[in-house]
Amino acid sequence: MSFRILTNICGCLIGAFALCVSALAQTAPSAPAGAQQELRVVTRVLPPMVTSDDGKLSGFSIELWNEIARRLNVRFNYQVAPDVRAQLDQVKKGEADVGIAAISITAAREADFDFSQPILNSGLQIIVNSQGRQGDGNPLRDLLALLFSGASVAWLGIAAALILVPAHIVWFLERRHDGGIVPTEKYFPGIFYALYWAAGTLVTQAEAAPKQWMARVVAILWMFTGLVFVALYTAQLTATLTVQQISGGINGPADLSGKTVATTRGSTAAAAARSYNAQVVEVAQITEAYEALASRNVDAVVFDSPVLLYYAANEGKGRVSLVGAPFRKEDYGVVFPQGSHLRGQVNVELLKMREEGAYQRIYDKWFASK
Repeated sequence: MSFRILTNICGCLIGAFALCVSALAQTAPSAPAGAQQELRVVTRVLPPMVTSDDGKLSGFSIELWNEIARRLNVRFNYQVAPDVRAQLDQVKKGEADVGIAAISITAAREADFDFSQPILNSGLQIIVNSQGRQGDGNPLRDLLALLFSGASVAWLGIAAALILVPAHIVWFLERRHDGGIVPTEKYFPGIFYALYWAAGTLVTQAEAAPKQWMARVVAILWMFTGLVFVALYTAQLTATLTVQQISGGINGPADLSGKTVATTRGSTAAAAARSYNAQVVEVAQITEAYEALASRNVDAVVFDSPVLLYYAANEGKGRVSLVGAPFRKEDYGVVFPQGSHLRGQVNVELLKMREEGAYQRIYDKWFASK
C-alpha cells in the first residue's frame, strides 16, 4: 500500500515539473527577428547600380540597401546573380529574401513578386558606335536612300513649287519682248522655256537673262532666293549624311526594325526591342553586349538609360554614342517574395531617407554631373 502511494506521489511530482518547464518555455522572450537569421540579398554587377572591385560591391543600389539595412538594424549577406532572370528566380524560389539592382517594376512581375516603392526613375535607351559601321554598307544604296528619303523628297517638292512662281512671272513679262528668253507668246511651249530658266537659275546659273526690266528685277530676287535655298538644302543633306554615318541609320526606337540589337536576357529591354521588330541577341552580361557592339557584330545596344549613360561617359567615352531620347519609361524597385513583411519596413525607411536627404546624397554621388 505504501509502495502505491509513493508511486503516485512521484508521478505527481514529475507531472508538475513538466508543466513548469512548459510554462517557462512559453514565457521566455524570443530573440529579435534580425538576430535570428541574416537576410539573403541577391544582386548583380551592373555599373553604376552595382560595381565590383576585386569582389567588393559598391554602386548606387548597394549603398542604398546598406543604408536601409543599417536603419532597420538587420544583418545580411550579398549573393551575386548573373542576370535579372536569375535574380528573380532566386527570390521566387525562396533562395533570397531581397533582390536589388536594376530591377524594373512591371505589371507581369507584380503578379509574382512584391516591390518596394520606386528607388530610381529609368527608361530604355540606345547606344551605337560613334564611328558608325564601316565597310559593311553599299555606297550606291546609301546614296539613293539619302536622295529619296522623306526629307529630300520634301525639299524637292518645295523647289518645284518655288520654280513655278518666277517661271510664270517671267513668262508673262517676257512673252512679248523681242529677243527675250521666251520666244513665243503662247503658254505652251512658252512656259517650258520659263521653267527651264527658273530651274537653271535655282541650281546653277542661268544661260541667259530676261530682257524686260521688270523680269530682270524678278531674276535678281530669284537668284538670291536660289542661293539661300541651295545653301539650306546642302546643309540638310550634310547633317542627314553625318547622322547616318554616326548612327548607322538608327536615331530612335522606330529605326530598330530589322536591325541587330544586343541586350541582356530576360530583361524588359529584350521584350521592347522585339516589339520594334529588331533582331535581338540576348547575352548574360551587359558587358558582352558592349563587346558585340565594339566588334560590330550588332548594330546597337538597347538597355536601361542610367546604365548606358554611365557607360557612355566612362568606359565607352568616345567609342559609343547615345541616340534618341529615353523611351519605355520604367521604375526600379526592391523586389521581395509575395507577402514579405520587409516590404512595408523598407518603404518606410525609403520615405525617411528621401525626407532627410540621405537618398539624394547617394543619388548625387552616382548620377550627378561632375
